[in-house]
Amino acid sequence: MAWFKRSKDNIAADTRKKELPDGLWEKCPSCNEIIHKKQLEQNLWTCIKCGYHFRIGSNEYIKIVLDKSSFKEMDKKMRSADPLNFEDTKKYSQRIDETIKKVGLTDAVRTGTGKLNDIDVALGCMDFKFIGGSMGSVVGEKISRLTDRASKNKLPLIIISSSGGARMMEGAYSLMQLAKTSSRLAKFAELGIPYISVLTDPTTGGTTASYAMLGDVHIAEPGALIGFAGPRVIKQTIGKDLPEGFQRSEFLLEQGFVDIISPRKNLKETIYNVLTLLN
Repeated sequence: MAWFKRSKDNIAADTRKKELPDGLWEKCPSCNEIIHKKQLEQNLWTCIKCGYHFRIGSNEYIKIVLDKSSFKEMDKKMRSADPLNFEDTKKYSQRIDETIKKVGLTDAVRTGTGKLNDIDVALGCMDFKFIGGSMGSVVGEKISRLTDRASKNKLPLIIISSSGGARMMEGAYSLMQLAKTSSRLAKFAELGIPYISVLTDPTTGGTTASYAMLGDVHIAEPGALIGFAGPRVIKQTIGKDLPEGFQRSEFLLEQGFVDIISPRKNLKETIYNVLTLLN
């Protein structure tokens, strides 16, 4: 019968567990450090032990990069249609509705203007929470309109990318955005105004094949996965083992695809220094 009896110590321990609210702690995927969420947030969502950069959303990046309360959002209510009546495990239109309700965004990028250390800038920031940050017709249109606004007002352009690539549910409509955004940026480059591309984990697929890799300067966060096809797909295609750290920021810096690796806590100052230098 002793097996069924609970000691006072066990009862006290269970009581303490019930008093501790769920979701207050995060485990670092890199070093397994257990970190209190408040402490993690204060450290800009980077591990206090090993410096691992957790994925964060557009709202967090806007707060990190821009001066407080300076962001003025454009095209906030623009949302995708369903031109192909696409359906896999569920209808695309239904997936869009559910994602909007879940994450509070209308698509995978937020665009607008703001100030960075009192410098007026145009900012686009992708959000991986919205269908993996996939690039559909809305993302392409918002990036294009942002580039037009930057051109018209002679504003430096900053785009923070976090994407799994093109949005397959829109087929060719999605692929058309590669050409549309690239052509807009080509015209923008003729004006001689800086375009800074910030690459976060992950930046892959059609996003990498278009505006993410067309910056005057490419700044990457430490350890970010950056590439077109994923490492597993490439390995299966060529039948060879890939170099250590292949497609990570540090490897790409050595190969010249990335210009600067900046920890998140230094990101705003790094962008500011680049803008000052280019201007």
